[in-house]
Amino acid sequence: MSLEMRIGKRILLGPGPSDVHPRVLRALATPLVGHLDPEFVALMETVKQLLRETFRTRNRLTLPISATGSAGMEAALVNLLEPGDGAVICVNGAFGGRMAEIARRAGAQVTTVEVPWGDVLDPDRVRSALELLPRASAAAPRVLAVVHAETSTGARQPLEELGRLAHEHGALFVVDAVTSLGGCPLEVDAWGVDVCYSGTQKCLSCPPGLSPVTFGERAAERIRTRTRPVQSWYLDLSLIEQYWGEERVYHHTAPISMIFALYEALRIVHEEGLERRFRRHALHHAALVAGVEALGLAMAVAPAHRLPMLNAVRVPDGVDEAGVRRRLLERHGIEIGAGLGPWKGRVWRIGLMGESSTPANVLLVLAALGEALGRDRTGEALAAAERELAAAA
Repeated sequence: MSLEMRIGKRILLGPGPSDVHPRVLRALATPLVGHLDPEFVALMETVKQLLRETFRTRNRLTLPISATGSAGMEAALVNLLEPGDGAVICVNGAFGGRMAEIARRAGAQVTTVEVPWGDVLDPDRVRSALELLPRASAAAPRVLAVVHAETSTGARQPLEELGRLAHEHGALFVVDAVTSLGGCPLEVDAWGVDVCYSGTQKCLSCPPGLSPVTFGERAAERIRTRTRPVQSWYLDLSLIEQYWGEERVYHHTAPISMIFALYEALRIVHEEGLERRFRRHALHHAALVAGVEALGLAMAVAPAHRLPMLNAVRVPDGVDEAGVRRRLLERHGIEIGAGLGPWKGRVWRIGLMGESSTPANVLLVLAALGEALGRDRTGEALAAAERELAAAA
């Protein structure tokens, strides 16, 4: 049986991956060339520039790591941290916790600033954590790291004040933008972000497999002045940079087809325009929330802090959370996500990312949820969503 016959058609409305544009799928089928072919090398330069425009940065060291977003997270931290360095890691969900674990494995002295899942961090608490680390010691704060868009909860963390705090205390500001890049405003240069990483499979609507990263000059200088080699040879930016830079020194065989796909996905992003793309995600989020609430369901994150592309919906008491997801998949071909950690069994995570963020998908998932829950308010939910969509027309 062929893969096309074996794998069913899905509508991807979970926490990732998102649906992929046919142009990106066609790009994946482009005939291969060598990873040092002059035409491929020229394409690499174009991809770097498109990524700079997407991150809104002028950083020279901007490129896609040949691995998923988790590798971008690890690359960001292991390149900056050495054993004994101080690191303040903000934790308000699963991926902040993962950053803290990577920093510990790099030998850093980690201070976590933790808040309940679904909340955002108070800058005053972050300031206090930074001030507790002695500036003149080996454990001075080297890094302040935070997740911009916490995929496990659907909460968006404001960044500008945290960037100022990091620099006031001599720390490098590291931001996880795996879910936010291309879906909501992200200003790497304007917000003082020193290192930012993302993934291709969320709002960029490219298959998983690459992690776009950008390192500012302060971060690049930190890599150049390390006292010992980066603990990961594969993720050592001083080596990767030589391949993606002018020297083209062999480091690894780049995933050529994925670079083709990312190039096409980024072209689509910029044909639409970032501001229009942000408005589209915000509109479809508002329509989904209106429909969810009309169904008698509740969102898990306060309105001011909700992500437009990842929506955490509380599971009503007595409802079989996994059974609803299974019904959506089997009857409608719709994938939504389960909760993680302390939210396991307590929320559904509905993604409206990139190509998956459409009016049709909003209405489809609301109708399917209403059917799965046996709610007689499905018509009201669809009407509420349609009012939001019509108001922006």
